Amino acid sequence: MALPSKPTAGVRLARADVLPPGPLGGGEAFARGRAGAATVRLGRSAFLEARGAASELEVKRRMIAERRFSFHAQIGYRAIEDSRRAWAGIHDRLAEKGAAPDRYGICLDWSMGYPAAERRGRPRGTGMILESPADFIALTAMAPVAPHFGDFVLGMPAAVENAAAALLAGSTTIGNLSQYFTFRLPGWGNDVGTTLATVEALGLIKAQPVPILIHSNLDDGYAAWFEDMGSALGFAMVERWIVEDLIGLPLGHCFGHTFSEPAKRLAFQIALARANPTPGTMLYGNTTLYGPEPVANYGALASYMLVDAFALWSTPSGQALTPIPVTEARRIPTVEEVVDAHLAARRLVERIGDLAPILSTAAAEPIAETLFARGVRFRDRLMEGLDAAGFDLADPAEVLLALRRIGPAELERRFGERDGAEAVASPFVDEIEQLARQVLAAVPQAEKAALAHRRPRVVVATTDVHFYGKRLLSIVLGRLGIELVDGGVSIDPDVLARRAAESGAEAVAVSTYNGVALSFVQRLKGELARLRIEPRVFIGGRLNEILDDAGTSLPVDVTDELRQSGAVPCRRVEDLVTALAGIAPGAQT
Repeated sequence: MALPSKPTAGVRLARADVLPPGPLGGGEAFARGRAGAATVRLGRSAFLEARGAASELEVKRRMIAERRFSFHAQIGYRAIEDSRRAWAGIHDRLAEKGAAPDRYGICLDWSMGYPAAERRGRPRGTGMILESPADFIALTAMAPVAPHFGDFVLGMPAAVENAAAALLAGSTTIGNLSQYFTFRLPGWGNDVGTTLATVEALGLIKAQPVPILIHSNLDDGYAAWFEDMGSALGFAMVERWIVEDLIGLPLGHCFGHTFSEPAKRLAFQIALARANPTPGTMLYGNTTLYGPEPVANYGALASYMLVDAFALWSTPSGQALTPIPVTEARRIPTVEEVVDAHLAARRLVERIGDLAPILSTAAAEPIAETLFARGVRFRDRLMEGLDAAGFDLADPAEVLLALRRIGPAELERRFGERDGAEAVASPFVDEIEQLARQVLAAVPQAEKAALAHRRPRVVVATTDVHFYGKRLLSIVLGRLGIELVDGGVSIDPDVLARRAAESGAEAVAVSTYNGVALSFVQRLKGELARLRIEPRVFIGGRLNEILDDAGTSLPVDVTDELRQSGAVPCRRVEDLVTALAGIAPGAQT
């Protein structure tokens, strides 16, 4: 299904320009979900039995009252047996050191977002594939750790069946709501169906005998797209209104991937705790700080862990600390690497009481105040704007789909602050700007002159929702005088090929993160051949994939295979710039 044209800033927002005529039926979908609870009931949980609690939310509230920290790790190898061994192994090895994790985030593969009956032949990433509810149960029974089903459950076409399986496996935290707004499964265009499936899943969750915490990772949603951190906080408030006021479920927020500037990271946590007093899920590790050298990444790990531990020491809000293994930038970490990261973080956190007297929130508090005030104004303007445009604010499906179709850029243009004097730039804006300047400073003058003279036309796109690399590429290439064509985010290969053909581009530059580098390039090259055009294809980011003939369920480096397919792998932006400097206008070779 093709999306309608988005509204344009300066033109009155109207429901008819965004949604199909007639009611969406969110109320009926929610009722179907509640009725489904007659056969889908929350299963037993080794974690809850060990903690003597009815839900993870109850455990979180206890830990807040006792001012105790909790810790989160990620599990998600392609083969379920590998994940089951990791589930037990990480817990047991850390428990021997008195450092057992409290919760595991379960990294389902993105192909799990498709309905089970339609998964065959769909592209796969590097995450876990669970074939049945029995697989969900077998996984979570391996150790007394809280199962957190986040990515590719809510917000997906398979939301109902995946939420049902998570509940049967004893999970009392389910997400990832933010993915609904930004993630697009390849080849799937039915956003109305996805919306109704999400609302139905929320109805199923609402009808359970204990409160289930709905998880939203703001970095996977619009918070990673807004230029102003105030808009990001305001949208978190909107999410809370949808989940807690319209649906009646508790919403726990998470953030952290792209928040690299310490004062802003601390300020956002202070403001978020005020904006949403419901216990959060976790504070995620600042993965954009990680580079190719694992040992050096321990410095990055310590830097964000110190900020997060101090934030939770100062304002307990229930989030679990997440020490990301130092190999995360290159590949899926091993059990040993997860254990090492947790032990390093535990040692730092043990000392937070001694460190706290020399730390301060003084620099962060004024930022937090500004963020909260701007967030409230953004939320209020957005809600008033949707109401004035004729959207049914009592129907969660209508509100969700409206926000998804309008999109973050348009929402911020319409409802963000008009006066930028007090704007707090989102951390990714500052960080990418700094990286862009570093790249541009390293480009030889001869290459700059060649690009300014030749002005090759380049389509820039991403294979998934992680747009960080695309933004960096666009800034660098644009300042070098290259003519840019927006290839899109989470773009399908056939759509990208058509954009290359329509624009007459000499090159296509693809940023990828989710373990589909080779299959994406192969499909893209096939589509380009079908269209009888031959722009050069460049690809950078996480260049790995799980190969059927590799003898392992872990992703492997596919750099050589990418070269054999005719693409140009680029480990650095500078590599792309050097290659583009040799492309003459109109050359498609």
